[in-house]
Parts: sequence; structure tokens; C-alpha cells
Amino acid sequence: MAFLELRGVTKAFGAGRNRLEVLSGIDLCVERGEFVAVVGYSGSGKTTLLSLIAGLARPDAGTVSLDGGPVAGPGPDRGVVFQSYSLLPWLTVFENVKLGVDQVFAHWSETERRAHVERHIALVNLTAARDKRPAELSGGMRQRVAVARALALDPEVLLLDEPFGALDALTRATLQDELEALWERDQKTVVLVTNDVDEAVLLADRIVPLTIGPRATLGPAIEVGLPRPRDRKAVNHDARFKAVRGRVIDYLLGPGRRRPSAVATGPLPAAAAVALEASA
Repeated sequence: MAFLELRGVTKAFGAGRNRLEVLSGIDLCVERGEFVAVVGYSGSGKTTLLSLIAGLARPDAGTVSLDGGPVAGPGPDRGVVFQSYSLLPWLTVFENVKLGVDQVFAHWSETERRAHVERHIALVNLTAARDKRPAELSGGMRQRVAVARALALDPEVLLLDEPFGALDALTRATLQDELEALWERDQKTVVLVTNDVDEAVLLADRIVPLTIGPRATLGPAIEVGLPRPRDRKAVNHDARFKAVRGRVIDYLLGPGRRRPSAVATGPLPAAAAVALEASA
């Protein structure tokens, strides 16, 4: 059995004639320490999929399990980084990170908890901003706080919900590099959902495309196979990078773009974002 496993998962919202089946027959296996990216169109159900893994939503059918046990709700074994940061505006950087640490590690001394928080703030290069509130931070700094807050809980699985989608290109590239370095250091199990194909190829061990919704399902997994650490400037000219990128895009624009015949069609969303932003 895989470390993280979804079997036959279906999720719908609404009831009766207003019922909308967002995900249908989702099967996904993630091994311990693996970095998996789920790539799909905006509105295809990526956030819903992540919410099911996080225990923030329950499937209508199928099972979600972690380390052999069912996922029945949220827990400290899964850390979530949202695109919207979700920081408490009246708390400082230090206080936002410490809030969860105080809950999860209540058996530690105050000195131990404070030192743990300081280490994780330093890990994302925010020591100089530890006493600032979210309104005083840039978008990239707020996202760093969100990453530090999730990592400080020492989760077994890190769930990333398009965490860099709202950032400018240079900040996004910097945080992508920092995320890869953190993953290399700790070897956490990571599930990233994104609509940026190049981001997925740059960061993940394996990419799983999500078809267009409603009734979205997962396509065949694609192994990345690029050696680490990955230099974004070098991989952009690597034939293997281009081949994996091409396979993902071909699926998203081909089989992944076909709606189930029983579902009424409407305007298709824009094609998946694939431009690799240059770093400074």
C-alpha cells in the first residue's frame, strides 16, 4: 500500500438538479518522500482534490488513506499552504507561525517552542521581518510565512494549493527554488496542485494530469526523471525537460480536454500556463 492513497474518490456539490460532480473516480498513490504534482486547468477540481487529502472535505464515494489509516478530518500530519496565504492580520510573522506550534507541540516548553519557531522563520529568510504583521509584508514574504507555518508543524505530508500563482515571476522563481531546497533537505511527501506545467516539471518527481471538469479524473502519471538539484536555466534547454513538458501539454490539450459526453459543454478555459519565467 502506498503512503498516501486515494481509491475511487468522487466528490460533488449541491443536490438534486443542482448537483455538480466535480471529481469522479480519482485513483492516486503517492509514496513516502515523493514529490507529486497534479496539473490541470483552472476550475478542474484541483483545490477540491487537495481539500480531500487535507481532510477539509469528505468524499461522496471512495476512500482517502494516509499511512494505512483513513483520513477522517484535518490533522497536523498534513500541512497546507494556500494560494491566499490565510495569515491572521493582527499577528506578527512570529505569532502566525507560533500559533500552530503551540497547539501541536503543547508538551514542549515555551523555550523549545520559541526556538522551533525561530528556526523555521530563519529557514525561509524572514528573521529580519519576524515582528512585522502581514500588511507590512510583500506577497512573496507572506507566502514565506505560510510555508514556514506549515513546515513548523513537522507534517508528514505537505499540500501546496497553487502557492505561487499570485506572485510576480521573479518572486515565484525564487520561492520555487527555495521549496525544492527545503524538500531536498527534509524529504517530506509533497502534493502540489498547479496549472503551470513548467513549475510541475521543475519541482516534481512525477506529474499527474487532471482532466477538464466537471467529473474530472486523473490521467496517466508521467515520470520526470531529471536529476536534482535542478537549475531552471539549464533544464529549459534540456531535451528531457522538453519531452516531459510536451507529454503533459499533449495530454491536457488532447484527452484531458475532452468533457464526459453526458455533461453539457460550455466555453473551455484557457490553455494551461506553460511559460517558464526567467530568474534574475
